[in-house]
Amino acid sequence: MTKLNQSQQEESPEMWTTIEVVATVEHTVDMYPVAVAAGSEAVDEHNLIPPFNFAMVDNGIFRSGFPDSANFSFLQKLNLRSIIYLCPEPYPESNTEFLKSNEIKLFQFGIEGYKEPFVNIPEDTIREALKVVLDVRNHPVLIHCNRGKHRTGCLVGCLRKLQRWCLSSVFDEYQRFAAAKARVSDQRFMELFDVSSVKHLPMSFSCSKK
Repeated sequence: MTKLNQSQQEESPEMWTTIEVVATVEHTVDMYPVAVAAGSEAVDEHNLIPPFNFAMVDNGIFRSGFPDSANFSFLQKLNLRSIIYLCPEPYPESNTEFLKSNEIKLFQFGIEGYKEPFVNIPEDTIREALKVVLDVRNHPVLIHCNRGKHRTGCLVGCLRKLQRWCLSSVFDEYQRFAAAKARVSDQRFMELFDVSSVKHLPMSFSCSKK
């Protein structure tokens, strides 16, 4: 079993836990990068399977649905430093072992997978997750929920507002991943999210070397 440690941050410690590990692919958005480091050994491309709904968000920031063992070889090539997991369920043992063997930190924000109508997306939790996303010490980072559509889409959409994207572009990106499952409530949440509440965070960032 992994050991769950409460965050050392003073702000809203109950909103997320950090797991420090020491010692069904349907389709993929065709915008992921080649992330093989120079000088690394050649890998059979047929073994590199990205998770469902995988894409690059920005330098050092990626998004996807829930990765499984078939995706681990691909994820290794991203040299991830951390993963942001947006579901309340415990992380599977096989995924935890993958984190352990690759020295990846897991930040878990337990957002329930509500369905419409009249859902309440936890704004404070999204705000705390944004702080993790924007801290370059956590890069490269992968954001994922279950399908990489709603919870992931809301977090990325709020990030885009911080980057001063117009709402039409924010919604277009969200809808590209959510497709027929797009929710009006998610888009309303992103529209009303107060970016001024996220203070002292950069508007742009770069990938850091692991």
